[in-house]
Amino acid sequence: MQAMIWIGTLLALLGIAAIAYCIVVAVSAKRASLSDEELRARLQRVVPINMGAVLASVLGLMSVVMGVVLGG
Repeated sequence: MQAMIWIGTLLALLGIAAIAYCIVVAVSAKRASLSDEELRARLQRVVPINMGAVLASVLGLMSVVMGVVLGG
């Protein structure tokens, strides 16, 4: 179960890093003083990355919890 905990931790950390990347991209797009269409286009490109990052974080945390429950 140790491997499940470490893999889950890695997956959760990768998801959190991707969420941080999405935040940086969104803030930089907001500060760029773009028109509404350009801002919307940039943010729409980030949405799939953000959703995947949230999914990775959730799966990683679920793996950690399952590893702790099954191993303990």
